[in-house]
Amino acid sequence: MEWIDGALYPDLDEPPAQLKTPEERADFIARLCGAWDFGILPLPETIAEVRRAEWREAVDRCRLLTSHTYHLLRHWHGLAPLPYLGFVPAFVRDDPCLSRV
Repeated sequence: MEWIDGALYPDLDEPPAQLKTPEERADFIARLCGAWDFGILPLPETIAEVRRAEWREAVDRCRLLTSHTYHLLRHWHGLAPLPYLGFVPAFVRDDPCLSRV
């Protein structure tokens, strides 16, 4: 499939051709979030795919509470916010303009 980025599967000789089961989709979400959190941007086709309603369950079941990307995906799918357990630098947390972002 054109939206499955093979770079997300360094442990496999080739990426899966399809992601049908909830477990396969949750694994893909975990790989996507891990890469995106470290600045490896996904393909536009990948973003369009994971924003589809069919991915809502996979996003909800991952629970990657330390991932910025995961919280964005939850927002896109209209899921209830969960606590962010990652590091928020003081220069961001204490920024008086943060409420306007």
